[in-house]
Formats: sequence, structure tokens, C-alpha cells
Amino acid sequence: MENSLTQQNAQQDALRELNGIAMRSMAAGDYLAAQATLNKALEISRKNPSIWLNLAAACRVLSDVPGALAAVEGALQADPRSFMALLMKGSLLEQSGQLRSAAKFYGFAIGLAPAEETLDAPSVKALRHARKINAEYIEELVAFVSEALGPFREPGNTGAALRLNAFMDHALRRKILFRQEPSDFFYPGLPAIEFYEREEFPWLAALEAQTQVIRSELMQILADDFRDFVPYVAYPDGLPLDQWAALNRSTRWGALHLYLAGKRVEKNTSRCPATMAAIATLPQPVMADRSPAAMFSALQPSTHIPPHNGVANTRLVLHLPLIVPENCGFRVGHQIREWREGEAWVFDDTIEHEAWNRSDQPRTILICDVWNPRISLGERDAIVEVIHAMDRFHDVKPNSDI
Repeated sequence: MENSLTQQNAQQDALRELNGIAMRSMAAGDYLAAQATLNKALEISRKNPSIWLNLAAACRVLSDVPGALAAVEGALQADPRSFMALLMKGSLLEQSGQLRSAAKFYGFAIGLAPAEETLDAPSVKALRHARKINAEYIEELVAFVSEALGPFREPGNTGAALRLNAFMDHALRRKILFRQEPSDFFYPGLPAIEFYEREEFPWLAALEAQTQVIRSELMQILADDFRDFVPYVAYPDGLPLDQWAALNRSTRWGALHLYLAGKRVEKNTSRCPATMAAIATLPQPVMADRSPAAMFSALQPSTHIPPHNGVANTRLVLHLPLIVPENCGFRVGHQIREWREGEAWVFDDTIEHEAWNRSDQPRTILICDVWNPRISLGERDAIVEVIHAMDRFHDVKPNSDI
């Protein structure tokens, strides 16, 4: 232990010395020397965000924008919530002409910005510029989405019109949400119901009647012992994982996707035609590159899914329990329930929820998304168009709507 601490201290001393040499080189205007010194420091450790940020600054002065961006990415790998790294990434993206991406990263930096009085004058100037660019981006995005919405907009001050306008305000980050806590999309006027009453889903009993045939198809798949299940949580490096650190890229919570990001996963669906026929009867949202979503979800023994919130309250989540050992449970808000094989439920996953398997056997259920039944058909079309317009504006294809 003593040797380990001694080595760590020696490493930190070496990093401080090299960083100091680099700073003196930059002060003298010798940025090439600073760059070389900082690269030596990174050979000792790549986990110090200050080293990366100083390297990014040196690269930028040397007109090496790709090198500066790579260094900023290194800083964000070391500290995903670094205000200065996010601010610099936005500035570099703006310098390279990627204005929309720059505005988004400026938005991340603004959310983490300390009080201006704690910053030096250049940082204050950069932060105020970031706010200006981000505000212009939001204004342009609002105009684009409003035009795209066009024929879908409800006239007057009807309940639907008010809800749609409030939905846009939240989706476009123009208003703060104080109700349910979806990560992306909030549609106002929908009640915060933890578990919905069965009567709202007239198709539920017919789905439950297919439990045995669905379970039979699942058992055939499980003859390979979860071989084809993939980690449900799969974040890339450089993101703040928070409660997901223990499960990231782990098959302790695994999924066999049937629909992923709105597309059928043929290698899986071909093995369970009866399951797919049952899912086809459900009122699932259809959004290009987002939904529907459906999967067999497997929670391995002694595994806990931490409290979290879903993406959008425009859709609800259906569970059909298929293989449920004892000592498995599920909480939504203040309600705790146990799964019972063949008894489905529908809940609002934008309300904080968690799950656990305290048994010595895997728990496996069918999970699907369905439209919230309180949203009219016309509103559903408008919601889809708002989200599609945002995706077109950003020229991105989300990985999934999970």
C-alpha cells in the first residue's frame, strides 16, 4: 500500500512539473514546445482534464483544430461534466462551421456554468457568447418546427392546442418542467398515473391470453442460455453514467430486441412469430428511427435496476411477465408490485421507477411501448411530426426510444 501511494504521489508530482513547464512555454509564446511537453504528461496519465485542456489551447493557437477537438474529447473522457471542456468544444465546433452542434454543446456548458463572478474575464466573455449562440439556435429551431407543424396545429385555445404548444415548449427547451420527469419529451395535461387501470386498455386480456404461446417461443430462445441477449444499458465512453455505471454494457440486465429504434430485428423476430403477431395488435407509436420498441427483458439473479425515468409521457410501457421467480419486485412512484406470470400491467415510466431480482433465477418479461390512451389520434400525428421535425433539423437518427 505504501509503495502504491508513493508511486501515485510521484506521478502527480511529475504531472504538475510538466504542466508547469508547458504553461511557461505558452506564456513565452512557444506553443510547439508546450504541445510536446503536454503529450509527455499524457504518457504518464490520461486522466487529468487540465492537461487535456491546456493541450487543446496549445493546439488551437497552432491552428490545429482537429487536434484541439481531440484534446477536448480527452478532457471530457476524464470529466464529462467539465464546464470549460464543454465551452471549448462548442467554440471549436463553431470555429469549424458546425454551428448547430456548437450551439448544443454551448447549451450543455450553460447548464453547468458557475457564477460569472467566479470566472476570469475571457471565460465570462466566452460564456456570454455561448448564451447568445444558443439562444439564436433555439429561436431558429422553434421557427423550423413551427413551420413543419403547420397543418397539424390545432386552432384556437382548445385543450389539445394548449397541450401541443406546451409540449413544443418543453421539447424545444423553452420552459422548465415541474411535473412528470421524462428525459426528452413532456406532453402536458396527462395525469401522473403510476399504474393505469386495465379498463383503459381493452386489448389487454387478449394479449394475456397469448402468454403461454409467447412463453413457449421464449423458452426455445432460452435453450441457448441468453446467448443472443445484449446489454440493455450501453452508453459510450465519455458520458456521465451516474446510476448506470454498474449495469453499463452488462448482460445482468439484458434484452432480446424485437423492435429496436422502430425497426424489426429480423434475426430475433423470425424465432417468435406468435409473439410478433400478438404485438401487432397493440397501439404502438410509430416514429421513424425511434419506435415502436419491443423486447424480451431479462434481469439476472441478484440484480437491481436503479431508480430512473423514461423518455416521453406520450407513450406508456407494457409489461407481460413470462418467467418470474420469487423475490422479484417493481416500484413506480410510491407503488410496489410483484410480477405474476401472465398478468400484464401498463405504467407511466416517466415517473421514477426501479426493479429488482433478489432470487437465484433469471426473471424475463415482454416489454412494449404503447400510446397513452388519453392522447387523441390527431394529437398523436402532431406529436410524431414535432419529433420528426426536430430530428430532421439536427440531421440525426436516434439509436432508440427506450
